[in-house]
Amino acid sequence: MNKLLTALAAVCVFSAPAWAAEQTVTLAVPGMTCPVCPITVNNALHTVPGVEKVDINFGKKIAQVTFDDAKTNVKALIKATTDAGYPSTVAQ
Repeated sequence: MNKLLTALAAVCVFSAPAWAAEQTVTLAVPGMTCPVCPITVNNALHTVPGVEKVDINFGKKIAQVTFDDAKTNVKALIKATTDAGYPSTVAQ
């Protein structure tokens, strides 16, 4: 019984944190001015570890990003678009 409890405790300690969650943020990317721009923004966001999904609306100049908040954060997403030449901010 002790071995079982020890094994169970080890699994709990070494598994992914319970507080990690999928988050979604909408970024305003006003620099997207041509139909090729969303491709560049999409590729830049997908290079960030933890990004699970990117939906870009070229007409509204926004990118909706779903990511694992245990692996990345909004600051890293903004840095990725900015480094690709498309500064972004959290959309209001």
